Amino acid sequence: MYLNQILKNKKFVLNRFFGWLLICILIAFMINNVINLSFQIPPAQDLILKNNYLSLIPVSIYLIAVFISFYISFAFIKKSYKWDSLILHNFNVYFIRSCFWSILLIGTVDVTIAFIRVEEISNLIFDDELVKALKKPSFVCTFIHIPLLCIGFFIGYITKTLGFTWLALMIVCAELIIVITRFVFSYEQSFMGDLVRYWYAGLFLFASAYTLYEDGHVRVDVFYTNLKPRTKALVNTLGSIFLGVSTCLAIIFVGFNGKQAIINSPILNFEITQTVSVGMFIKYQMAAFLGIFAITMLIQFVSYYFISLSDYMEKSQKVDKS
Repeated sequence: MYLNQILKNKKFVLNRFFGWLLICILIAFMINNVINLSFQIPPAQDLILKNNYLSLIPVSIYLIAVFISFYISFAFIKKSYKWDSLILHNFNVYFIRSCFWSILLIGTVDVTIAFIRVEEISNLIFDDELVKALKKPSFVCTFIHIPLLCIGFFIGYITKTLGFTWLALMIVCAELIIVITRFVFSYEQSFMGDLVRYWYAGLFLFASAYTLYEDGHVRVDVFYTNLKPRTKALVNTLGSIFLGVSTCLAIIFVGFNGKQAIINSPILNFEITQTVSVGMFIKYQMAAFLGIFAITMLIQFVSYYFISLSDYMEKSQKVDKS
């Protein structure tokens, strides 16, 4: 009976499998990226190219991803596509919300550290060892940024607000402080501009996925407005995959492709600005922002793919009945 139900709804199962496969492969790719960089486990392709049997580990992770995609497709066959879309969107909202709180905390603390370091106030507050440690990016990033990141994700779990408005307000306040200190007190330091760029990059890149959900992005509309609702749903379904997901995958695969990749390299080295003594230690995070942008946008595009499929099926049923 269960097999008959699957065969009867095979298109439904295949569409769901394809959407969840994208998500599971993304998760598998990121897990393999971490174990490759942290434990020098060779990538999956080395199993064929170099006969390296350690590559069976990433291959197994990808196979598990495929299996989980199959399981979700079959186990929740009675659920509508809107169920899939809502799960992905809710996770995305939590992830984005947590990222906002994290950079709000890290930016506030790091700019304070930069200020006391530049003005040599740290010499009056801390002992010599801690003063020297606060000048080292590896110490600040490991023992201050990472705990604040965890706190940000905890706050994101217990709160419901996305934090867009708070971050936007903080950017305005930071800009206002720069204007006042520059033109009234003739005082300006590099860390002040670093903070504005840091928060603005986070606001722009993190908010993109939620803006997609709210349909707030500018749509280049030549024919779309005059299309029938069913055709619009089909266009959104295909566009989500061929334009949206493909672009995000390109950013992810290029950005996380090995130790020297444009995202991996700055993160591994805790890369900072040239003005080490007067700047913030956050440049490596701004490289990670590009990866977060691509990941959250991919998840949201798959969510959009599911909701568009749901709309297409509803419109098709109405056409059939009429």
